[in-house]
Amino acid sequence: MDFIVAKKIDNTDNQSARKFWFWFSIIINLSLLGFFKYYNFFAESVSSAVSVFGYHLSFPFLKLILPLGISFYTFHELSYIIDVYKKRVKPIENYVDYALFVTFFPLLVAGPIERATHLLPQVQNKRVFNYEKAADGLRQILWGLFKKIVIADNCAEIANTVFNNSPQYSGSVHVLGAVFFAIQIYCDFSGYSDIALGTARLFGFELLKNFAFPYFSRDIAEFWRRWHISLSSWFRDYLYIPLGGSKGGNWSKVRNTFIIFIVSGFWHGANWTFIVWGLLNAIYFLPLLLLKRNRNNLEIVAQGGIMPTLKEAFNIITTFVLVVFAWIFFRAQDIEHASSYIGKIFSRSLFTIPHFNQFSFNTYAFDILIILFFVIEWLGREHQFAIQSFLLQALRPIRWAFYLSLIILIFIWNKSDQQFIYFHF
Repeated sequence: MDFIVAKKIDNTDNQSARKFWFWFSIIINLSLLGFFKYYNFFAESVSSAVSVFGYHLSFPFLKLILPLGISFYTFHELSYIIDVYKKRVKPIENYVDYALFVTFFPLLVAGPIERATHLLPQVQNKRVFNYEKAADGLRQILWGLFKKIVIADNCAEIANTVFNNSPQYSGSVHVLGAVFFAIQIYCDFSGYSDIALGTARLFGFELLKNFAFPYFSRDIAEFWRRWHISLSSWFRDYLYIPLGGSKGGNWSKVRNTFIIFIVSGFWHGANWTFIVWGLLNAIYFLPLLLLKRNRNNLEIVAQGGIMPTLKEAFNIITTFVLVVFAWIFFRAQDIEHASSYIGKIFSRSLFTIPHFNQFSFNTYAFDILIILFFVIEWLGREHQFAIQSFLLQALRPIRWAFYLSLIILIFIWNKSDQQFIYFHF
């Protein structure tokens, strides 16, 4: 449909006809996404809302199989239609090339969300094998696998135990559970992105960078410039700026900020926890926007240096704490679960010594691995991914020993039952 509609938009100068086909595509795309992903959520929410007034509405609940990658390929197609309508790109003539742009396999199931202006020219241009790019891609795949299998999956075992059995644990354990989930979701999703970008590079494609070491951010605005970059920038360019961005008065800024973050939360899933997560981030972001400090930290922290200043370190820790608190809503089963989890954190048991049940691995050894992981991430923060240039100047035996060590760790710490988090979205 979008392949044909784009041609119809481009083939006429009649503005009414262009708008008709544009909105036809937008409505169809969002309706399909809304039906498959949000029907049951809206049915349950409407039933609950009217029951407050004494009425009873019964909607049929559907057991739908969610189409693979629907959130991601829908946004690919929307960006294509919008860019054609805005005359940023010309409609593509070859349907196979168009289908490749929409469903390119490395990014289909979990992103990054590509733009027509960025990926379509690469699809249409001839590609040749490049050894340096392929080697770089393999390094990124290896680092992505390490992040996912070693760090994320083992953090998941701890985080899942705490969140799924939260009444049994003290407030101090709840804090550690939230921290481990924060590390899990970052390593899980950025690990997938590294694998996708590295795989695409083997085929001669350069996909959009999706993560830029977000946990080294000094404020929430910087965090959102570095976290899930392809989605954040998509909402900025196709929703926030068309709404007026930050050019209007304070009311417009507040309205647009809440819209962008609520939509971002809702995109992640049909649950009120995601909406509250979005609201929290909007509240975090607003003071920076209203005080015009949202673009204070555009450069990399401690660029060209080894250690951050005390102020930078304090800001990084503060930002991380705010992000971890918001992640509790993202991970919780529902609002009630999130509330009880947070309530336990702010109880007297927060000041007790954390005590975990036994896990299937040595938690002390794993803590050392996490520290080493963040040290390498810090040292590589000025590059596209952490080990892009790590040890490249060292002797080949040293470099290969490091790669082999990562591979061995992947086999030793493998948890075969952990899926990618963003496969659910």
